[in-house]
Amino acid sequence: MSETWIHVPVMAPQIADFLLTNPNGIYLDGTLGLGGHAKFFLSRLGKEARILGFDKDQEALKIAQERVHDGRLTVFHASYTQAPDELKKLGILGVDGALFDLGLSSYQLDNPARGFSILRDGPLDMRFDTGNPLNAEVIVNTWPLSELERILKDYGEERNFNKIALAIMQARRQAPITTTGQLVRIVEGVYGSKRGKIHPATQTFQALRIACNGELEAVAEVLASLGDVIKPGGRAAVLTFHSLEDRLVKNRFKELAHGGEWLLVNKHAIAASFEEIRQNRRARSAKLRVIERVKL
Repeated sequence: MSETWIHVPVMAPQIADFLLTNPNGIYLDGTLGLGGHAKFFLSRLGKEARILGFDKDQEALKIAQERVHDGRLTVFHASYTQAPDELKKLGILGVDGALFDLGLSSYQLDNPARGFSILRDGPLDMRFDTGNPLNAEVIVNTWPLSELERILKDYGEERNFNKIALAIMQARRQAPITTTGQLVRIVEGVYGSKRGKIHPATQTFQALRIACNGELEAVAEVLASLGDVIKPGGRAAVLTFHSLEDRLVKNRFKELAHGGEWLLVNKHAIAASFEEIRQNRRARSAKLRVIERVKL
């Protein structure tokens, strides 16, 4: 199972250069995923270092533990928003560095059973935590037109939000929409032959994923609690993959830096290199922002 998916952590060397300031420090991996970043970090860290890995996806946690296979990694089946509470339980006043990788893992995206894939048919799920009662099927089949329009517009930045929402309403009156393939065909029907460079259903899938996982709320929550996670001299790195998340990070980091207790390590977002994008297309939309806590 653990070797089924090839997992290439995005911008791992650059993040390590910024984040790993103490070779024997304590670090937090806010979205452990398949453990790619954690494994790379541990290869650069000392014997006394520790990484605390958080993820809502229990299956991904199991794979990460198998792949990393290092006693310096401790995993938590929890959202990164719960990190402050978990640190308190452990008696840790703050970590030396924290990474919040807000992208999907290869495992989640490529496994059709998880419902994230546009290209491979599967159940209309899209949950990070399979214990979450709200999935994409519930949203698509039960939410009113106004709410469908709202999430498609606000979370998907979909220009045809009203047409797609109406097409979903019309389709579900005929029969429940239960698979990703059904939803893809509905969106393709709205776009017809007018196709851009990305698949026409990309933004619809993004909107549903964000809605059922409460992603933007989680990002805002963790950004508000950075002072409870990072110790003075420590750094936080956030890797985003779409403009909604990056905007939240950019604005929050500016607020923190303006207060004088934090310092922007990079004033502008850092993108992946051309060579990395050539080897790993999922890096093409990545943006990295890093901030350092300089005072209590």
